[in-house]
Amino acid sequence: MKHLKLSRVAPLAILALMVGLMSHAAFAQTTPTPPPTLDKGDTAWMLTSTVLVLLMIIPGLALFYGGLVRTKNMLSLLTQVLAVTCIVIVVWALYGYSLAFTESTPFIGGTEKMFLAGITPDSLSGTIPEYVFLCFQMTFACITTALVLGGVVERMKFSAIFLFAVLWPTFVYFPIAHMVWGSDGYLLKLGALDFAGGTVVHINSGVAALVGALIVGKRVGFGKEAMPPHSMPLTMVGGVLLWVGWFGFNAGSALAANGTAALAMVNTFTATAAAGLSWMLLEWMSKGKPSLLGLVSGVIAGLVAVTPAAGFAGPMGSIILGLIAGAVALFFCTTVKNALGYDESLDVFGIHAVAGVVGSILTGVLVSPSLGGLGVTDYEMVSQVWKQIVAVGIAVAWSAIGTLVILFVLRVIVGLRPATDHEREGLDLVDHGERAYNY
Repeated sequence: MKHLKLSRVAPLAILALMVGLMSHAAFAQTTPTPPPTLDKGDTAWMLTSTVLVLLMIIPGLALFYGGLVRTKNMLSLLTQVLAVTCIVIVVWALYGYSLAFTESTPFIGGTEKMFLAGITPDSLSGTIPEYVFLCFQMTFACITTALVLGGVVERMKFSAIFLFAVLWPTFVYFPIAHMVWGSDGYLLKLGALDFAGGTVVHINSGVAALVGALIVGKRVGFGKEAMPPHSMPLTMVGGVLLWVGWFGFNAGSALAANGTAALAMVNTFTATAAAGLSWMLLEWMSKGKPSLLGLVSGVIAGLVAVTPAAGFAGPMGSIILGLIAGAVALFFCTTVKNALGYDESLDVFGIHAVAGVVGSILTGVLVSPSLGGLGVTDYEMVSQVWKQIVAVGIAVAWSAIGTLVILFVLRVIVGLRPATDHEREGLDLVDHGERAYNY
């Protein structure tokens, strides 16, 4: 009798267990994912990263560029960088953030967050306030636009630069940022990798600087008069401030205080140091003396090259990337530029675009788990490298065509260059009525 009861109870127990498991599975499938919550650690890190990127621009980039120009144009360069930063901040708040980071089309965002509509202190972007995210991305737009100035230093009217700072982000930067980082962006959907802005910031600005240098033309006296940097100490200080701020740029792009941010931080050390040494040693061997300008230039080339790979490559891969980027940028900034004879004295194209291309393409290689990278889902090296090449090609074409059109429009509206005698006098006095130095 006892066995009979057990034989009846067992099937019922098994049935009950199965129903319970199925109910649990069904519940698990239908339970919504909990909404993101604010993380104070992530927020604190992103607040810090945002300020670090601002430090890259003012005073970092301003001093780096300023030291490289002649004394009579130092103040005008500082004014241009600061003014461009202020202009882009306002444009970003009015409509730039919406065009870059709302869903609409694969190539440009929508208008739903124009004038920052719908964003409150309680709005979140992941685990941080949306206000923090938009400010962080705003600094990227600022520095990218300011970098372009290096292609037209000492010979472009302030009125033209003012309008350029409105038009260029609108028609060039915002679309590329959306394509790469927007949730429905074309290059993001393609699977191209750009951790912190190899295409968005560096290739974009470097190509625009070259187009600007070619369209605006050479400085008066270029190739006939000596035009050495007026203050290498200021350039070194500015370059080092760029390196310091770049930790916010790269490690901040993890958008959290986590292991990926730590990896990006390590890579920002290793690739940068390797590129600086690569440039310096090759210059030493070829010219007999290592220069401070070469060392600082190599450091910047390393920072640029590791930007797209910072959160994907391993530290040893980043060292290799830095060694390659430093060598390639040196070759381009000396041999290639001298052979072509164009006037792009601050080497925005040679460092930012060229090292950016090297870094963007090699990201597709260094992301391989076999090389210490983090890997991606269904990773296949040839396929990933091709995606990187496509992204580079689109960034180059978009920036070149957009910049060309904008400069032609500005030439018609306000003109691009000051008069020859004004250019000889220097833009400090002509544009601003002040001098950087009163001896």
